[in-house]
Amino acid sequence: MAFVAIQRPNFVNLSSHGISCSSNKTTFAPCRLAMKTKSLLQTPEQIKPILKEPLKFTISPSETASSGVLRFDRLQTPNEELVQKSGYDFGRFVTREAIVDEEYWTAAWLRAETHWEDKTNGRYVNSCKKKFAEQEFNALKRRQKGSKSSCIVAVKKSEGNVKQSVLKSVVGTLDLNIRSLLPGETFPGEREASVFCNMNNGIQYGYIANVCVAKSARRQGIASNMVPFAVQLARENGTIQQVYMHVHRKNQPARDLYEKMGFKVVEMATSQLEKEQTYLLCLQL
Repeated sequence: MAFVAIQRPNFVNLSSHGISCSSNKTTFAPCRLAMKTKSLLQTPEQIKPILKEPLKFTISPSETASSGVLRFDRLQTPNEELVQKSGYDFGRFVTREAIVDEEYWTAAWLRAETHWEDKTNGRYVNSCKKKFAEQEFNALKRRQKGSKSSCIVAVKKSEGNVKQSVLKSVVGTLDLNIRSLLPGETFPGEREASVFCNMNNGIQYGYIANVCVAKSARRQGIASNMVPFAVQLARENGTIQQVYMHVHRKNQPARDLYEKMGFKVVEMATSQLEKEQTYLLCLQL
């Protein structure tokens, strides 16, 4: 009996702590030798085309979707209703909290597109994006069950009598989370906080993350309207005094935009974020 073991491509497991990879081996069922064993074993050249075939992931958001099924042809809410809902109306767009599951899914897919934007030549990029979007969608829905997290989207208005699907109308997204400082912390994630200090224990703050804008809608004021809307939601909480966010050190345009809104670099956090190549920004309300 002969066995052929093939190393399958790595699967990417994404979490708030980073990316880890795991792999599994698939072993073919034994086959009877009717000729020389050498002729049955597949060579690397024979295996290579098999591995080039993209992996297929089953998108199953039914775990958290209220309806159990996503309607990818679902039409966007009419403009009149969009304006009436709590949000910012600016030009051809409206920014507000996500409402339907299809908007959560589109936000998750937009984040996947942004995450792999500069990695288009990877062998399994499409499969990884699908897996990322599925996991992000489920995470978004779980977070929305509480009152301390909001998924904010920027929605393109319909033009004339032409109705757009939700998938084509969501052009931007970000998260707003309400968190609490740990005992002794003076800013989120402080590594040298004194565990014996009760100062700032339980003080709540807003945290903005996952700011993404579709390529087709950039430089049209999407981020500059989504972020202030998130800040306003945090302010309405009543107990929030600061709103934080991270920005990559090489992303100078984003940093300039946030600083125009009043965000300032938390100098005390700069040294410990050197490895991550990010800055921690803070807005005092």
